[in-house]
Amino acid sequence: MRAKSEEMPVAFEGGGVVSRQVQWGEMQVARETAPAGMDTRPMFKDLSGDSCQCPHWGYMIRGRARVIYPDREEVLQAGDAYYLEPGHNLVVEEAGEVVEFSPAGEYQKTMQAVAENMQASR
Repeated sequence: MRAKSEEMPVAFEGGGVVSRQVQWGEMQVARETAPAGMDTRPMFKDLSGDSCQCPHWGYMIRGRARVIYPDREEVLQAGDAYYLEPGHNLVVEEAGEVVEFSPAGEYQKTMQAVAENMQASR
């Protein structure tokens, strides 16, 4: 399987974030852009630890982000391959773009909770 970014359907667009996604087998594949200042903490409110519970593997094409775990922080920047374990949040420090792979089932459960949080905050 393969896809050019522009061929992947837009799953979410808003607040400067664009997420293009496809599901390949048991993996959710995303090409995402996010603006500087984006903070995921409000999106994951009321999930366990108020954080994302889905693991992600990816590559940061451009930008810089701070990954916040309950016990530590890490910095991702352009050129980094990464693994985000469950229990993380992100603060985008420099507008960025990533390619990311996540287990489809866990990803869909997490995104359902995010959609509910975003709806409730309106």
